[in-house]
Formats: sequence, C-alpha cells, structure tokens
Amino acid sequence: MADCLFCSIVAEEIPADIVLSNDDIVAFRDIAPQAPVHVLVVPRDHYANVGELATAAPATTATLLQAAQEVAADEGVGDAYRVVFNTGAGAGQTVFHVHAHVVGGRNLEWPPG
Repeated sequence: MADCLFCSIVAEEIPADIVLSNDDIVAFRDIAPQAPVHVLVVPRDHYANVGELATAAPATTATLLQAAQEVAADEGVGDAYRVVFNTGAGAGQTVFHVHAHVVGGRNLEWPPG
C-alpha cells in the first residue's frame, strides 16, 4: 500500500532498526518505546488489523506470533514479555498495517492503561 508507513519500512524505503526479517515478517524497534524492549512485528503483506490477518492468512498469523517469541528471546525478555495488538483507532491503533508490539524489560502491570 503506497501510503502505509509499515509497507514503506518492509520495502526498505524508510530506514528502521530491524531486529528480525524473513520471507513473511519484519520486526523492528519502536521509535517511541514504552519499555526497555519494544519491538514491532509486522507481516510483509498489508492487512489492516489482526482480525483481517487471522481471517485471510492464518499461517502468517502463526508465523508472526512465532517471530514475536523469537524476538523476545533474542532481546533477553523471553521469560517475561507481552504481545499486544491494537485493533482500531479506539484501541490505540495509529498505523493501520497489523503489528504486534513485543514489550518487556520492566514490570508489566495488569490491567494495562
């Protein structure tokens, strides 16, 4: 999608601090981290949100979650991390290309904000 920030990162048109990349996903550090570890994991193909991804590409959904686990382990937070999908503007989604937030490295309270 031409006007999608994350599609531009996937296409390497915009620089990002990429920590993991394969045929299906790209993972990169969030530019405004909310924790010591805050990495976004996105599918290479554009889907607006996790519901759309799960319906259209269940195998990619599983791959994305496996990548989130790998990122957490590689970043040293594999024993205590959170994976978050914001779906829709009312839930805080600001880029409408599905992305998982992998967050860790500090005590994560519940319930979240």
